[in-house]
Amino acid sequence: MASRGALPHNVRTNPARRTGNMNLIRHFLAGYTENFLLALVLWPMASIALTLPILAWLYHRDGRLRLGTGMSTYLAVLYLLGIGCFTLWPLPSGSSGPGITYGIPWQLDPLAFIGDFARDGVRTLPQIAFNVVFFMPLGFIAGRLLRWGFWRSVLTGLAVSLCVEAAQGTGLFGIYPYAYRTADVDDLIYNTSGAALGWLAAAALSRVLPPGALAEEGEVTHEPGFVRRCVAFWLDTLIVTLASTVVAGIVVLVLHNVPGGERWVDGPWALAAGCVAFVLVELVRPAMSGGSTPGGAFVRMSCETRPRTGVRRAAFYVARLMVLGGAYLFLPMAWPLLALFYLFVRQMPYDLI
Repeated sequence: MASRGALPHNVRTNPARRTGNMNLIRHFLAGYTENFLLALVLWPMASIALTLPILAWLYHRDGRLRLGTGMSTYLAVLYLLGIGCFTLWPLPSGSSGPGITYGIPWQLDPLAFIGDFARDGVRTLPQIAFNVVFFMPLGFIAGRLLRWGFWRSVLTGLAVSLCVEAAQGTGLFGIYPYAYRTADVDDLIYNTSGAALGWLAAAALSRVLPPGALAEEGEVTHEPGFVRRCVAFWLDTLIVTLASTVVAGIVVLVLHNVPGGERWVDGPWALAAGCVAFVLVELVRPAMSGGSTPGGAFVRMSCETRPRTGVRRAAFYVARLMVLGGAYLFLPMAWPLLALFYLFVRQMPYDLI
């Protein structure tokens, strides 16, 4: 019997076997290097679009955002991008080959792995293990971050895997005339099993390190941090953009159908509607609702960090409107400056009033 920590005798005395195993793993991983690099490149560009909605929901659900939760959310974005890059990239190119001039048939035999083992032996194991492990983070995210139940998490893993296999088997849903990767029913089984194992890992962690309590009904903070303020402002911006676009579109449509109105169609209706919506969302609404804009109410925050009345309260809201308006006008440089100001002062400029 080998001593604790030592390699088995047949491996220690057979360098060729050990080298062969390492080459097998290295060869398998080399095929995914480009996919991983692509996910890293796309991560910064897609992180804002994908992370902000999740952060908004977490603020709404928990009433706060812990450092670990924020980091987990951002890493979850990389993982979601990785699913797409690892399973669908590289795309077909050139004038011939899979997806261009012919397709790869679906593999619908759930027992095909038996033949794979008989033909390739242990070389089949890395691919199976990868398909299981690759979906474990999805189950862990569903159980730990989203706090979903077991079956909901497992069915989510099955649904995501089914979408991936369908994309592979239909030429990315018809973008390419033929399938350029194998849609494999065994992958559905492996991926779903991985999601289940990930959820069980999250449940085991919860017994040792329970997740924080959820927000209570009506809970609102008057001391919001910079990230929560940014998330609230992002939600408000969506509302302002949507409302102004709809209003401006209605005005232009009416002018097109009013005699003599076509000469006014090219007026600055979108700008005017945006300014009105901005004032309503960032000034009128919070002034009448205890400091909560529509986005602020969703993330459970009030912009009024201290009680103010009369002229002081009016000056606070005017200053806040000017600062946020400047953030709109000078978007690329305004937010880094505001972030530096908050880093040193721990308040926004209008909070000093």
